[in-house]
Amino acid sequence: MRIWGLKNCDTCRKAAKALEGAGRTLDYVDVRADGVSAADIARFFDTFGDALVNKRSTTWRGLSEDERAGDPVALLAQHPTLMKRPVIEADGQLTLGWDAKMQAKWLENGA
Repeated sequence: MRIWGLKNCDTCRKAAKALEGAGRTLDYVDVRADGVSAADIARFFDTFGDALVNKRSTTWRGLSEDERAGDPVALLAQHPTLMKRPVIEADGQLTLGWDAKMQAKWLENGA
């Protein structure tokens, strides 16, 4: 199981702790320290569309209107912390976020 997030993000830490507690072995990618490949960003955007861009983030608030209006994939490549987190991949499936639905998917079903 691979998880993309930020080491200092509370939601990402909760997700990682819960998944490890459920016996999952995680390959954790810190989007700030490790970066995100262009191929992964494109794949995530193909799956989640505009939902991948965290428009409530500090990074988003710091962007100009011109930057915000640009290509979201290019914007995410330039500012990987703009990505909503965590992105979780396992068994050929990708999910975004760590709400009750995602927790049920990855913890209760063991999927």
